[in-house]
Amino acid sequence: MIAALSLFARGVGSNLVAGSRLALFLKVDAGDFRVSAAHYAALVAVDLAFWAGGGALREGLPAAMDREALTAAIAQVPVLLFACMLAAQVFARPSLALAFAVMFTAVDPLFEAVGIALRLGVDAGPLAGWERAASWLLIGWTFAAMLRGQRLLTGWRMRQSLASGALFALLLGAFVFVLPRGDLWGPIPDEPEEDPAGIAREDLFHLQGALLEYRLSELEPERPGVEDIYFIGVAPYGLQDTFARELGVVADLMDERFDTAGRSLLLVNHPATLQEQPVATATNLRAALERVGAGINTEEDVVFLLITTHGGENHELAFELPPLKLQQLTPTALARVLADSGIKWKIVVISACYSGAYIEPLKDDHTLVVTATDDSHPSFGCEYESDITWFSQAYFDRALRRTRSFTEAFQQAADAIARREKAEGLTPSNPQMFVGEAMRRKLDSIAKRLEGTGAEQPKVQAKL
Repeated sequence: MIAALSLFARGVGSNLVAGSRLALFLKVDAGDFRVSAAHYAALVAVDLAFWAGGGALREGLPAAMDREALTAAIAQVPVLLFACMLAAQVFARPSLALAFAVMFTAVDPLFEAVGIALRLGVDAGPLAGWERAASWLLIGWTFAAMLRGQRLLTGWRMRQSLASGALFALLLGAFVFVLPRGDLWGPIPDEPEEDPAGIAREDLFHLQGALLEYRLSELEPERPGVEDIYFIGVAPYGLQDTFARELGVVADLMDERFDTAGRSLLLVNHPATLQEQPVATATNLRAALERVGAGINTEEDVVFLLITTHGGENHELAFELPPLKLQQLTPTALARVLADSGIKWKIVVISACYSGAYIEPLKDDHTLVVTATDDSHPSFGCEYESDITWFSQAYFDRALRRTRSFTEAFQQAADAIARREKAEGLTPSNPQMFVGEAMRRKLDSIAKRLEGTGAEQPKVQAKL
């Protein structure tokens, strides 16, 4: 019994080695494969184990199982067998059906491993933006291996080979577009809170009046002789997590690399932050800008304003926190608020669709304006499942970690976004930038200070 099991295991191993050699276009013969129903069943089990193990490697355990993904993976087995039976009939050799099935399944663990590596590369960042190109390359490679396997078993017979090749192309298309293998594992969903913290709750509603004043009072004063940057981050769309998470990433970056620690204010619409951060409303934004403008040295200091949210074709920025009915922000309204604040040196970054419309009303000699798009195109990465938008990932989380020049970072980010959109087959978003000549010199001065001394500066204990 043990000897028989050992022999069977060696046969399975031989199939896996032969399948890998077939896929890698190394020397392999049809006789290297062990063809039987038991060997095929074992290869199916190995293939599913590679798939499940790869998902666990990406998501970690414990994790929730996606039953629909498991059903799709299992459904691929009879579909493959049926296609192999049809291909065998094309060659009038019924025995080829199991041989085709064994050969194609022996190849699949290698492609699962390559697919896992590609997904990890995308998740880690090196392959970000190349997902679609890598996927098509993997599909083409798989089809080439299938054709090689067919020729290994049958040789070249013009009509039969073309017919079976077309059949296998349809099979692969069905696996990619109709029965794709999704991720078997996913994160365990959070348990819903019994009493979610919503703005309609009386204590949180009444807290908001004092919370903005408290956060403003915490801001450290400007330092004479130092071109301080004050960061005001606004995430006003409270119906999803993306923008609040993104704002946290950017705020940390600004504190670490641009010396804004102690001089940062966040306005956030999100149920989880209602006890910690003031809500993002047009009224609170105006009050914050006026207060900061009154407390800084307007001839010396710079205010960095980031707004990350959804934008509409009407060029309004979305401010949403149900059940409140909030005023939306237009380019004209933002320009008026900034003008009334008395702030002279301004960096305004708007990560939203159609945000290029904000360039013209905001630009002047003392201002840098950066937008995720031009005035007629959407941006990408603002879906509900996203952690950060494509623009902010490219501009803040990557480019500004390599340089302290806001203008150089824009060029790097714009190039990276263009490459990613081209690889995904998407209409370009066309990020925009305007920098006044006086502001360009100001930014050069700030960059030299930060590069020369680092972001650490002596802290003054008095408050604005």
